[in-house]
Amino acid sequence: MEKATKTRYSDSELQEFKDLIQEKLRMAREEFLDLTNSLSNPNSNGTEDTSGTYKTLEDGSATLEKEQLNQLAARQKKFIENLEAALVRIENKTYGICRETGKLIQKERLRAVPHATLSMEAKLKQS
Repeated sequence: MEKATKTRYSDSELQEFKDLIQEKLRMAREEFLDLTNSLSNPNSNGTEDTSGTYKTLEDGSATLEKEQLNQLAARQKKFIENLEAALVRIENKTYGICRETGKLIQKERLRAVPHATLSMEAKLKQS
């Protein structure tokens, strides 16, 4: 019966999620750093001595690659912000509570998407 009335995750459950999020955050920050390094130090493939015929094509390709890296970096930054917000919710003991229904979000969902703020029920209603 206790499960039906459970309104929040226990401190030990929150700690489990905190550990998971901190590990994801560590990896996300590492990846973000790699992306920003790629943007600030575009690796030279030693194409300076090749024919000028391909120069325009390479410039276009490099621009596209830089745009893609920028998009990936922006997405990664947003992911990091969402994970950091999840840590705040853990500290406030509001983590894992759906912001629409007020019900607990399933553990499986939180393990897959640790920064989730909507239960699957609420998420499906949005579509």
